[in-house]
Amino acid sequence: MLRKKHAVLLFCLILLMGTGIPITKANAAGASVKIGTDNLNIRGGPGLSYPIVAKAKKGELYPMLAEEKDWIEIQLGNGQKGWVANWLVSKANSQQNSTPNIQSTNTSAIVTTDGLRVRKGPNTSFQVIGTIQKGKSFSILTVNGNWIQLKTPYGDGWVSRDYVRIQDNSANSEAANGQHGKITANSLNIRTSPSLNGNVIGKLHAGETVKIISQNREWTEISHSGKRAWISSQYVQIEKNHSESPIHVQNPGQSSVSGNMGIVTATSLTVRNTGSLNGKAIGSVSKGQGFKILEEVNNWVKVEYKPGSFGWIAGWYLDQSNVKSSAPTEQTVKGSSVKIIHDGTNIRKSPNAQSQVVQRANQGESFNILSVQKDWYEIRLSNGESGFVAGWIVSVNGSAPQIEKLGSGMHLKNKKIVLDPGHGGRDNGTTGAGGTLEKTLTLRTAQVLYDKLKASGANVILTRNNDTYIPLSSRVYTSHYHNADAFISIHYDSNPDRSVKGMTTYYFHSYQKNLAADVHYSVTSKTNLKDRSYRFGDYYVLRENKRSAILLELGYLSNPAEEMLLTTGQYQESVATGIFQGLAKHFTN
Repeated sequence: MLRKKHAVLLFCLILLMGTGIPITKANAAGASVKIGTDNLNIRGGPGLSYPIVAKAKKGELYPMLAEEKDWIEIQLGNGQKGWVANWLVSKANSQQNSTPNIQSTNTSAIVTTDGLRVRKGPNTSFQVIGTIQKGKSFSILTVNGNWIQLKTPYGDGWVSRDYVRIQDNSANSEAANGQHGKITANSLNIRTSPSLNGNVIGKLHAGETVKIISQNREWTEISHSGKRAWISSQYVQIEKNHSESPIHVQNPGQSSVSGNMGIVTATSLTVRNTGSLNGKAIGSVSKGQGFKILEEVNNWVKVEYKPGSFGWIAGWYLDQSNVKSSAPTEQTVKGSSVKIIHDGTNIRKSPNAQSQVVQRANQGESFNILSVQKDWYEIRLSNGESGFVAGWIVSVNGSAPQIEKLGSGMHLKNKKIVLDPGHGGRDNGTTGAGGTLEKTLTLRTAQVLYDKLKASGANVILTRNNDTYIPLSSRVYTSHYHNADAFISIHYDSNPDRSVKGMTTYYFHSYQKNLAADVHYSVTSKTNLKDRSYRFGDYYVLRENKRSAILLELGYLSNPAEEMLLTTGQYQESVATGIFQGLAKHFTN
């Protein structure tokens, strides 16, 4: 009998071992994953055949529970669990990165520095619409790389993520209790629940004030006729503190000699020899020090930081009182010159893009600077006469400030731009030395660039916005169907020789060459990658494209060191900015 019992137990054990239960690797405590794409499907099991149980947004963080092959199990906020594809997320340690679900409906950003500039788009090229002060909290609308869109008193605006602290308010949904909000819509529906499916039980009108019970990114809870009700957060302006004085915003790119005083708000602020982050550090100033502002160009100010010594400091770390916009003034800059970086650069009679072209200059030519007017340099020509060149398309040698065209995105407004993230779906593209999939990185780059272009008013079309296989013919069809002003195919390179590095830009038809040159020079100047030039390339998406189309190889994933750089948020921000500014330059001409 005993022998029979042992046999039964052994048989049961064999059955349990053979049931095919997936073997998962339990994750270390504190690990989490960050969602890398919008509307990511979260599935009931580790495979595409499992049903979708939820969706996640780009930038959200979830606790990581286990791994199985190419899938990761995560903990959802409602107590459920789900699985996500590991090629669409990145791993993070929550002890090192404690940022909550940054695009959840209950997150806010607390400003960590005084005078943080709010911009129209996710890039320093966008116009400043106002400044916000340290300690203030604002609702987060969306995230783009290293930029966060906030709901501010100046409207929806973007700030650098480096100068805010993310706070998860989900644990205290009553945080807004007691505040009041002013209605900004002409007619706003009051609903029974925080959903467009909620029954409409009343209306509010512009200027009316409501008492807020709680609020998240999409919906605001209010008291209506003694009951709780909901209205869209988009049309409610929180009335927190009216004591702050209005802030004057200088026109983008405008140069002024204000004579005003500025007080340093940063603990330690670097003084540079030119008005740019690329300028050489020549000293530093400390919080509380006051300086007379001698010049102001592109948000950089020139000061006498010590007796007899002059330099440039970032204007967004200066508290300026009674700043007034002055008329454009001419600045005399001695001993400085500009270097032409594009063949065929226009030199004009006056400092504006509509003025007569008096000469064309080629790459490498150098001209002495006579003065700076707005965002143009007045230069001395070889015949002894003067002309003007746009400051954002040349490099500067000497003490003159390097002008970066703020608001250059205005030239992108209503332009039809097709972004083509290479590969996708069953086509992984190349695989990096460290395992990076090209298809994932091209999509990430396109999404960062997409937001920048949209913020400038461009009509942007993605050939794919998720991990989907798209035939080459369909990509070209998209370009033709939308009558694209520019078609940008985004790729990353590979070579058996792992020491090869740098970026290359390709065109096929002669009418595509100028776009290739403008974008290529802009990207290389922003990323400092090895310049492998722009050249002819026989690629289907270029050859069969009747529109102005280029293909970018934005670095070598096969080079281990370069792969590490290419996958950083800083590089993605820089390369997207380079493409953005290259397109703006192209449409300026």
